[in-house]
Amino acid sequence: MSSTREKRHKPRLIVHTGDGKGKSTAAFGMGLRSWAQGWNVGVYQFVKSGKWKVGEKLAYETLAKAHEDNGVGGSIFWYTLGEGFTWLRSNDHTDQQSLAQEGWDLVKKHLAEEKNRLYILDEFNHVLSRGWLDIDEVIDTLGRRTGNQNVVITGRKAPKKLIDVADLVTSMDKIKHPFDKGERGQAGIEW
Repeated sequence: MSSTREKRHKPRLIVHTGDGKGKSTAAFGMGLRSWAQGWNVGVYQFVKSGKWKVGEKLAYETLAKAHEDNGVGGSIFWYTLGEGFTWLRSNDHTDQQSLAQEGWDLVKKHLAEEKNRLYILDEFNHVLSRGWLDIDEVIDTLGRRTGNQNVVITGRKAPKKLIDVADLVTSMDKIKHPFDKGERGQAGIEW
């Protein structure tokens, strides 16, 4: 039987899914909490391109520097593992499946090394729902992670198999969005 302390420190597998806005934002907020606790945080951005300058990356880089300079918080590692969303015509030439496999191989390596206490696998549900990785192998790897490594997976269309094994699942449901009226995204709101 587990003690209250053991239950409180059990590593979690967390999934943020659904068609609404806020999946990645919620995960990055969790990353801020983790950093403040002195945890190492790894952000693995699948699909998204490094050409898109997201505000969270600048904030995380600033926090990483504060850790390096002053020892406050934990280390932060940010990896951009994609070339942009596949439905954009400019990305037709990109082999997203190979990029996803390379990114997943990096995550597996870091899990084996226990590099981070929190892993944010941003847009990873997209990778899984497209069948770019073997869902059973992913679930097995995540289930065998050692130490106290927490994983947050974001993106629409989380596979049922992942939802079934996760400890915490939140669905962000869209009720209304400016995009529905043809409005474009805004700095500070969407990125």
